[in-house]
Amino acid sequence: MYTPPTVRILDRTTPPHIVTLVFLAGLSAMNMSIFLPSLPAMTEHFGTDYAIMQLSVSLYLATTAVMQLLIGPISDRYGRRPVVGISISVFLIATLGCLLAPNVTVFLAFRMLQAIVAVGMVLSRAVVRDIYPQDQAASRIGYVTMGMSLVPMFAPMIGGTLEQLFGWQAIFVFLMLAGGLIGWLAWADMGETATNTGTSFARQVRDYPELLASPRFWGYALATAFASGAFFGFLGGAPYVADEIFGLSPFWTGVCFGAPAIGYTLGNFISGRFSAHYGINRLILWGTLATTAGMGLSLLLGFAGLHEPIIFFSLVTTLGLGNGMVIPNGTAGMLSVRPQLAGTASGLGGFIQIGGGAALSVMAGHVLEGATTPMPLQWLMAGTSLVSLLCILYVRRRERILQLAS
Repeated sequence: MYTPPTVRILDRTTPPHIVTLVFLAGLSAMNMSIFLPSLPAMTEHFGTDYAIMQLSVSLYLATTAVMQLLIGPISDRYGRRPVVGISISVFLIATLGCLLAPNVTVFLAFRMLQAIVAVGMVLSRAVVRDIYPQDQAASRIGYVTMGMSLVPMFAPMIGGTLEQLFGWQAIFVFLMLAGGLIGWLAWADMGETATNTGTSFARQVRDYPELLASPRFWGYALATAFASGAFFGFLGGAPYVADEIFGLSPFWTGVCFGAPAIGYTLGNFISGRFSAHYGINRLILWGTLATTAGMGLSLLLGFAGLHEPIIFFSLVTTLGLGNGMVIPNGTAGMLSVRPQLAGTASGLGGFIQIGGGAALSVMAGHVLEGATTPMPLQWLMAGTSLVSLLCILYVRRRERILQLAS
């Protein structure tokens, strides 16, 4: 019978408290979205084109993907705690670089370096899988990401408000303060949970084919990647939609950017409450159905000529709802294929997820160029949501075939 570990807040001799994991993952989520309402102002400040400034989203996501690919094996080798500490220190230096950047090239370079904060997202999930078995891990990851989802709900509003009051530079001052506080919390609370530290990188590389050859791993990874890809497409295209098509102010752009997070909070609550009872595959199926239905309805209303900000951003709530059910359960599935490689699997799965998101973010910027309605973005979000649904249907079909064969 499984016995839950003893956890005490601010005690480095026990596993980290769930609050610490939420803040670590939340810092990564906040850094991704807090400055989005300020992209037009930053474009003007650096005297560049919007397409160049939008690279601060797509290049960040691409670097995040590569970081996740490295963070997992490094943490499996050296442990979760030291990797977290070093990464947050580098993040603080990179944030200062963004604040003081003299031109857009330097800004983008430090913005890419900021992606190291993805360690919080990767290792908060890996720590949960270190401690809990599959279904309980899905439930706990759901609670972690539910708490984390509050961050992107409020971060764009905070960013938009800071810009209107003090200028866009205040956003990066805020990020430095938040990063410093969360870094201290991790240092004070985060006990080591990796049990197989010391495994050589060569040994981990030899284990990769076994992981990559698993249809189950790929099914979960792609279902998660395409579900979240619809959201990353939104991140890449929505600043243009809000500013150029709907003409919203930075504050109201920030408010509208919180729409997916409302659904994401509910979806993660459902995951945390029901994953252990109904199983991860059923929750993933429900999530992909919710996202596909919502984005399909958005597309149909667009065809009918209903291009209003309240309609567009309200239906994006279903995108968050579906992601809240797909991501924690899909992640738990990926990490359960080879539990001894939880960090590696988390990083590789994150690489697939965020790498695809970076590509879709760039695509969103290109398909919207010169658009007078949000229809190109609606097409993109609906299409990727549908592919996510097909991926989990494949996983469920394969499991039924394996059950019959046994």
